[in-house]
Amino acid sequence: MGYVLSKWTRLPQLGGCGAVAIAFMLGGCGKGTDPAPPAPEPKPQISAEVTRTSFGIAHILADNFKNLGYGLAYAYAQDNVCMFADTLLTVRGERSRFFGGDLPATSSKNGEYGVASDFMNLKNEDSDFFFKGYVDPEQLRAAYATGSREARDLLAGYAAGYNRYLRDYAGRLPAACHNAAWVRPITVEDMYLVLAEKALHASGQVFAKEIVDGARDPEAAATVTARTRISKLDPSFVQQRLAKLTAEQLGSNALGVGKDISTTGRGILLGSPHYPWTSTDRFWQAHLTVPGRYDAMGVILGGIPVVVIGFNRDVAWSHTVTTAAHFTTFRLTLDTRDPSGTTYISDGVPVKMTAKNVHVDSLQPDGTLRSKSKTFYFSKHGAVMVKADAGLTWSSSAVYVLADPNRNNTRLIEQWIGIGSARNVTELKASLDRTIGLPWVNTVAVDRDGQTLYADASVVPNVTPETFASDCMMLPPLLMFNGSRASCDWGAGHLAPSGIISPTNGPWTVRADYVGNSNDSYWLTNARSLMTGPAPYGFSPLYGRTGIEQKMRTRIGFKQFEEALARKARLGIDDIQQLAFANRVHAAELVLPQLLPACYAANDSTLTGACSALSGWDRKADLDSRGAVLFREFWNAAAALPDKWSVRFDPQDPVNTPRGVKLSALAPMLAALKTAAQKLASLNIALDGKLGDYQGETRNGVRVPIHGAIGDIDGSYNSIHMRTELGPQGYRDVEWGTSYVQAVTFDDAGPVARGMLLYGQSVDPASPHYADQLPVYSRKEWTALPFAADKIQSDPNYRAMTLSE
Repeated sequence: MGYVLSKWTRLPQLGGCGAVAIAFMLGGCGKGTDPAPPAPEPKPQISAEVTRTSFGIAHILADNFKNLGYGLAYAYAQDNVCMFADTLLTVRGERSRFFGGDLPATSSKNGEYGVASDFMNLKNEDSDFFFKGYVDPEQLRAAYATGSREARDLLAGYAAGYNRYLRDYAGRLPAACHNAAWVRPITVEDMYLVLAEKALHASGQVFAKEIVDGARDPEAAATVTARTRISKLDPSFVQQRLAKLTAEQLGSNALGVGKDISTTGRGILLGSPHYPWTSTDRFWQAHLTVPGRYDAMGVILGGIPVVVIGFNRDVAWSHTVTTAAHFTTFRLTLDTRDPSGTTYISDGVPVKMTAKNVHVDSLQPDGTLRSKSKTFYFSKHGAVMVKADAGLTWSSSAVYVLADPNRNNTRLIEQWIGIGSARNVTELKASLDRTIGLPWVNTVAVDRDGQTLYADASVVPNVTPETFASDCMMLPPLLMFNGSRASCDWGAGHLAPSGIISPTNGPWTVRADYVGNSNDSYWLTNARSLMTGPAPYGFSPLYGRTGIEQKMRTRIGFKQFEEALARKARLGIDDIQQLAFANRVHAAELVLPQLLPACYAANDSTLTGACSALSGWDRKADLDSRGAVLFREFWNAAAALPDKWSVRFDPQDPVNTPRGVKLSALAPMLAALKTAAQKLASLNIALDGKLGDYQGETRNGVRVPIHGAIGDIDGSYNSIHMRTELGPQGYRDVEWGTSYVQAVTFDDAGPVARGMLLYGQSVDPASPHYADQLPVYSRKEWTALPFAADKIQSDPNYRAMTLSE
């Protein structure tokens, strides 16, 4: 086995004996007897062409999906092998074996990589128990066996390509995992686990600690012990965790412009996901091609071996995290005749829970391993969960379970193959309706014909508005239903897997003007036409709330777009790019017109200095914006003030309301501003200091200034969340936020795409692609993304090799 080409190269044009000499150096082409022809080499069983262009963008060409996965895995490992190998320990439930059970997951060091989950904060031992107890490899294997052959082939090829990389680079891995015992070959079943972890981001992982707490030590007595009863359930933690998914962990902007308002009559897409910069949910730029079947470019997410956000010749799409709930809970009435508390009542009939015993090995200080065991219990609805401080206990009479439709969702790969193969938004929508594989995201798409699509086709439990209004509902904030009655179970559904709502019955629209989403609900998808759902009850409440105040980031997205349309009747791709990094701080636009006069009138020297700085500020979060740091420190406190708006929220005008500062709110706002000014003074930071001087990302000792503001709190469309609070050196290093950005439209030849991956392709500090795109983002330079073969081959950094074995 081996390369057809031994290294990256520009393929030379060789003829005659030169083609033979380059491979074997078997002799000259002079006179005399020709040498006997060499025996033909065996035909490779697996092969892919891997090409790199500027910034290390990978283009994988293969004749089938298995070969595609093979080349993709090899290229991905070249940039991120240590991160991926560390990730595999998580999904295998083997973190404790190599790092010890009491430590947390690997955290980012110097911007390199981290695998600590953005959805659960567990020590290694609890993480291992969660993945071994909650994820079922046998069920995954059975589900994949009944699904798409292309998906299985892609994953099998990915495992083969990753293992090939480990063989080729044995002893030469990056410093973070050089000679590490935990870097090992993988199987296709490991890839099933990798995909399973991604599917659980908005459901099982959100409640991982409660699920582990619901498991039992099998050596303890198998009886329910008397526990302190909390008389009233406290469901607030559920809503808090749902809010964190988009407010503190994941978010995104997506905008689709249609033929009615585009300069060319073709669709224009802006995709700007806001994701972690250092965890295993990092994006990676790739172009994947199986000629005649699949040709899509964009980004993969972590180890998901398919383009998840991107474009093809005719369609471009992006995703945003949806407000839909992708789980419910059930209260089970227990059969008190069973002292173990593991029999529940369903329609008067006792049903025994299923049990799953798992073992976790933990590394001890002396180098030995200690094994622990837990038993997880499941009803037909889902896994037992316990959170005693919220009243969710396991008593002799009742217990609570998490019902999670993504626990065995094996349709992710098939879904994104379908999206990437679509020739227009109609075909894309048909794929969403057919496969129903997106675990927790909305979809915004455009096509070359100028149609736009918004759809929440994510996996949502089939619970109708009527069921919510019935006596099946026991506690709405906890999404808790009565598990003792089969009539309260999820509905069988239509044209969907059992228990899941068909996207045909969910929120979606196809329009010729525009659609957009910034992680608020489907309700505000187009500022000119609010979506309410079918009469009389609308969509299932699980899709999210309507008629409520929208986030600041949502509001500025629609406001700046509508203002651009007011200036120009039609918009082009350049206009859309400008909107992405306009960096307007909408909270300042709403507050400063009334705050500044009150500030000057206060006759306070500290406030006067602060007011002067804010008066000269351009109310943006650009590198040269003077006063942005002061406003951020002020607004982080002032945003929490209650009842501060003089014009209340109007559900008929969600973009422009609420607004105006109440007279009674001015005094506490001024107090917050004074505190912020004093904080900056204590840190020796000028009140009118440039944002770029105090917000930056440092890689390999080089600091790159970063533009953008927080987003949902202050109303910046370009959302950047820094790792540190304000210190003498400012805000240091990005935790999460704007990550991959693409602007795409179409001409007669194909897609016209521009974009960037802000943090770069690689987590290895020794890689040339560790920090090469940070300056591009800092300067707001959109680079062309080469899709057509001639564009790829003419790239100044073109390199190609063929892998085979």
